Amino acid sequence: MPAAKDLFSYRPYWAQRFGPAPFLPTSQDEMDLLGWDSCDIVIVTGDAYVDHPSFGMAIVGRLLEAQGFRVGIIAQPDWTSAEPFAALGQPNLFFGVTGGNMDSMVNRYTSDRRLRHNDSYTPNDEGGKRPDRAVIVYAQRCREAFKEVPIVLGGIEASLRRIAHYDYWSDKVRRSILVDAKADILVYGNGERAIVEIAHRVAKGEKPRDMTDIRGTAFLRDAVPEGWTELDLTSIEDDAARPRVANDARETSVVRLPAFEQVSGDPALYAHASRQLHHESNPGNARALVQRHGDKELWLNPPPLPLSTPEMDGVYGLPYARAPHPVYKGARLPAWEMIRFSVNIMRGCFGGCTFCSITEHEGRIIQSRSEESILREIEQIRDKVEGFTGVISDLGGPTANMYRMACKDRKIEALCRRPSCVYPEVCKNLNADHDPLIRIYRKARELPGIKKVLIASGVRYDLAVQSPAYVKELASHHVGGYLKIAPEHTEAGPLSKMMKPGIGTYDRFKTLFDRFSKEAGKEQYLIPYFIAAHPGTTDEDMMNLALWLKRNGFRADQVQAFLPSPMAVATAMYHSGRNPLRPIRRHDEERVVTVKGLRQRRLHKAFLRYHDAENWPMLRDALKRMGRADLIGPGKQHLVPAWQPVGTGRAGGEGARTGRKHKDQVFLTQHTGLPRVPERRGAKGRAKPRLEKGR
Repeated sequence: MPAAKDLFSYRPYWAQRFGPAPFLPTSQDEMDLLGWDSCDIVIVTGDAYVDHPSFGMAIVGRLLEAQGFRVGIIAQPDWTSAEPFAALGQPNLFFGVTGGNMDSMVNRYTSDRRLRHNDSYTPNDEGGKRPDRAVIVYAQRCREAFKEVPIVLGGIEASLRRIAHYDYWSDKVRRSILVDAKADILVYGNGERAIVEIAHRVAKGEKPRDMTDIRGTAFLRDAVPEGWTELDLTSIEDDAARPRVANDARETSVVRLPAFEQVSGDPALYAHASRQLHHESNPGNARALVQRHGDKELWLNPPPLPLSTPEMDGVYGLPYARAPHPVYKGARLPAWEMIRFSVNIMRGCFGGCTFCSITEHEGRIIQSRSEESILREIEQIRDKVEGFTGVISDLGGPTANMYRMACKDRKIEALCRRPSCVYPEVCKNLNADHDPLIRIYRKARELPGIKKVLIASGVRYDLAVQSPAYVKELASHHVGGYLKIAPEHTEAGPLSKMMKPGIGTYDRFKTLFDRFSKEAGKEQYLIPYFIAAHPGTTDEDMMNLALWLKRNGFRADQVQAFLPSPMAVATAMYHSGRNPLRPIRRHDEERVVTVKGLRQRRLHKAFLRYHDAENWPMLRDALKRMGRADLIGPGKQHLVPAWQPVGTGRAGGEGARTGRKHKDQVFLTQHTGLPRVPERRGAKGRAKPRLEKGR
């Protein structure tokens, strides 16, 4: 893998003399207090401004500040006119535009395309404070405000829409967001390296639209320059004879993907393009990609090189205020409340789950902080964050237990094109040692003033079962009664399309977890998370999952239906009915089962909530249609009863039994967010979770 310039080795810009600001300014009055006559860079974001390293705008803003630039923030501006985008005056270098920590469409709409009325990244959880397709709208308003100022796109919305992509909400393939936003350059993935280089080069007089050599960026050009070897993969048949290129030729090789006009009208070709895109995702061997959009070439340079541990420490050690900006005057910010006492210890994920965007955005190479940096942040939380009671809510990241894990051989890692290091089984070249993580857990809970350290990030249980010592440490010290875990399904069909391990691995983890919880004298429970309506899932798969849930006494209150996020492999499956995990064939008889109709999506969610009387009529109809009427009845072996309580379901009323109360209440199994479990009182008055076995 090529060497990268150290993130903190640039000569600081002259404005470094102003020093760090208590908060990056959001108004002219704040700029005046800092002695600024202008901003060098203005970041426009769809989130409320929280000066904390869990928020992208804060990381980028503080990092650019550390490079000597004066950075202002325009957070959640009124997008109906250009005036709010001129609130800080004309930036000297460029506008940085981001939709925020979430894609604006994912933030605004449910998986059933229903409008959400709340927004965790907005004061008081208020919805509607950002536009749909926020990056495009914000970029247009920035251009209206100051026509000549360059616009740099970044953040997850831009990252996952950097190429022609299927958009679930419009049910069509859309152009690269760079084209629609009419911006100068797009930064994708972990953007620190790219944004710092762009800032310093703009400060020297270079224009962002002319920067064609920065990794992790996308831009438009008229044609492929001379001296480049073009590898044409515009047809499906090309995949069978994929061109081989020597390593020393990769830097001057570009892979041509099918044009936007081609993939927008041909789902099979879209799946083929998705496969090629994900083949070029390893920064150690990725080549540049080019995709025609009309009369322009959309060019994607290879992914950014991972940050080293000292660089990660530097980024997370910047002078964050670790609080929302005072302009919010104590308003409740749910996203801030969730992470205010948590610490991010690493980035990236090599799991490769097809429905997840982490790999596309953060990459599969794990970037870890040092023990010293992590412990120092815990001490800062203890000493500076208002309301801290001694409990760290999480030490984690995209996953809880990939800290410091990597390929045993860096040369093999640089050549590898596997989409996952753990599927279909854990790679023999993966160093899955949990000892560094165990050490940091122990050191964290030994710090003065720290009463407990919880783990809220999702545990990758197929890795954890390889380290019983880790499971013991986790169960003995770091679980607050419930631990969320994500088997996602029980059946081989959907699991193979998710690239998730079989349910037997979950069973092995549960055996270890229960054993070590008992040895520690603790009553603790796993909360499993499942996805309904994922590509590859049949009605029979959901029925079998419901039967598994009933056998194990699980009753889900809220469920997660598959949401096709931009650029994910599972989204390509959903749109095309093909499987990009294998070469696409034009006349291949294999098709991926996709659940698209609202009625079938509701049925799949109803199977997860088999205990809810509102769903019984739908489930009875489905079971009869499937030839499984034997599952309708009053016994433990049945899934749903034949009777219907008054006032429930479309059959409520006539012939329904009345006056019966169900003792067992539901517990929450929600795919995102924190678990909530109803309680009952034990014999001695101690609260116990209601996880009673099904009847």
